[in-house]
Amino acid sequence: MIIGIAGLGWLGKPLAAKLKTLGHTVKGTATSLQKATSLQQKGYNAFPLEITETGVNGEPQAFLENLEVLIIMIPPGLRRNTGADYVLKMTRFLAEIEMAKVPKCIFISSTSVYGDEQGTVTETDVPKPENEAGRQLKQVEQLFFTASPATSIVRFGGLIGGSRQPARYLAGRTDLSGGNAPVNLIHRTDCIAILVEILKQQAFGHIFNAVHPNHPLKKDYYTKKAKELGLDPPQYAKNEDRGFKQVGSVTLEKILNYTFLEDI
Repeated sequence: MIIGIAGLGWLGKPLAAKLKTLGHTVKGTATSLQKATSLQQKGYNAFPLEITETGVNGEPQAFLENLEVLIIMIPPGLRRNTGADYVLKMTRFLAEIEMAKVPKCIFISSTSVYGDEQGTVTETDVPKPENEAGRQLKQVEQLFFTASPATSIVRFGGLIGGSRQPARYLAGRTDLSGGNAPVNLIHRTDCIAILVEILKQQAFGHIFNAVHPNHPLKKDYYTKKAKELGLDPPQYAKNEDRGFKQVGSVTLEKILNYTFLEDI
């Protein structure tokens, strides 16, 4: 197939490499001409693409031309409190996608669409986001789910793999909250394998919560990981009794028959 990856980053680049080994033709995007040129020199078929609230800059139609599937990996980027309107940006991008008549999409979302105190949730539960990023992601999910390309939504948990291990950022910190809440994580290897399965099985029109089924408590997990990395373990506030969020999936097994490859 001819597959497009909007966002050749930490996940997009190894996904592109994997898809090429499977015989697919892969096109991708970077946010500037300089980054696209750098990726081209490394063997990626990369196009400059910058999505703004006023429009899509770069070469959107050249990138989208002839795609059979588009995988969208463009995060909201709202943690920095930029006041950005992610919904408007993705509305602009969707107009380009529909203009190019791309038939199928995979939209990468996040488990942040669920509230931190929603308890145990699966794809059958209605997300109740508590922060701005979650609220806007939920709106964009709806936008793509009701658009003309047949779309599957993949909600990844916290991403780990390569140099990305959250324990590094938490090491040595004190009085952290949420120690008794479960982790909701997924390894990059499984992220890639799940996307490959969706493509292989043509599983479009679904929502997938992509989170490893093991959910140790944060205080246990990050203490253990910090020690394994030779770092000072984080300290969590004691006697804290709050709600929690534990994200599970019914569709990964039911539709994809997926078995996780990497432990967290």
